[in-house]
Amino acid sequence: MQAGIVGLPNVGKSTLFNALTKSRKAMAANYRFCTIEPNEGVVTVPDDRLAVLSKISGSEKLVPAVFQFVDIAGLVAGASKGEGLGNQFLAHIREVDAIVQVVRCFENSQIEHVMDSVDPVRDIEIINTELILADLDSLEKQKGKLPKLAKGGDKRAQAALDLIPRLEPHLSSGKYAVTLEMTPEEQAVAKTFFLLTNKPTIYACNVAEGDLADPEANPFVQKVRQYVAEHHETIAVVVSAEIEAELVMLDPAEAQEYLNDLGVTESGVGNLIRAAYHILGLRTYLTTGVKETRAWTIRAGWKAPAAAGVIHSDFEKSFISAETIAYDDLVSLGSYAKAREVGKLRTEGKEYVVQDGDVMEFKTFV
Repeated sequence: MQAGIVGLPNVGKSTLFNALTKSRKAMAANYRFCTIEPNEGVVTVPDDRLAVLSKISGSEKLVPAVFQFVDIAGLVAGASKGEGLGNQFLAHIREVDAIVQVVRCFENSQIEHVMDSVDPVRDIEIINTELILADLDSLEKQKGKLPKLAKGGDKRAQAALDLIPRLEPHLSSGKYAVTLEMTPEEQAVAKTFFLLTNKPTIYACNVAEGDLADPEANPFVQKVRQYVAEHHETIAVVVSAEIEAELVMLDPAEAQEYLNDLGVTESGVGNLIRAAYHILGLRTYLTTGVKETRAWTIRAGWKAPAAAGVIHSDFEKSFISAETIAYDDLVSLGSYAKAREVGKLRTEGKEYVVQDGDVMEFKTFV
């Protein structure tokens, strides 16, 4: 699963990507289109539960969950018609599963802005307009080939033709396809259109160092939060790409001291990673023992056999049951023995829907 980092040129996308992935893969420079080809990097999902469980089990190592971020070239007005790196930009967005849109929420005369002024809502609308125009163009092309298929008895083609008249006015009103109320069947049809605006999206407000302790005092952040709540039914996360880039250079103790001096307890990157992980529909269950404590990634709504299959494909086929306890229950009780004694350790079968934070041990025929 991949989350693509998008935004106007020179808003801090590549700096943020490098901080997220703790790398220098992406060139970060004070000029437009310093990113051409997308950069990919694996990020670990911050999860304090691993360290707590490891103390209970005496684990030798911790293994966090991971997923991918992709740094995509900056977009400009007219991208849907090929302006700037528009065609490349849109093609790369089409390949990711979710979008993290970075918006500049700080003033700095030393850092060029493609629009020559800072206005994050305007910037969001520029990008959203281009994505919507590209989607409307895609739907128009679909309308050219679907009627013939529908006349031939293709039920999926007919379902697509029925959905397009609902999607087009929704998009034309400036709204993302993902915000249109659709039945599960319609959602399945919408996925076949590969629409850019049908991807879950979160917004990353890139602020200056001085705004990190009290981001809500930043008027740009306030405007973004209001706009996002009203138009996209999603969230905005505050992060300082500049600070995050500096934190990468420090050891954990020094980094925490630096954050404390800034008046914050946690890096904004941690919040952003968790938000992206969640919006991708990913959840975590945990296993713990002497050898290791590990976070396993599943999709929301998965049942126990599918979750077991993440460890080994044979486990799904030979699943018998799952010994399960909620993380909070295990931690409050302090041991498996106590959990078993009070009845909090339970045996779940094939129909059990795994919850985020479940601590599990599977029984299989293997």
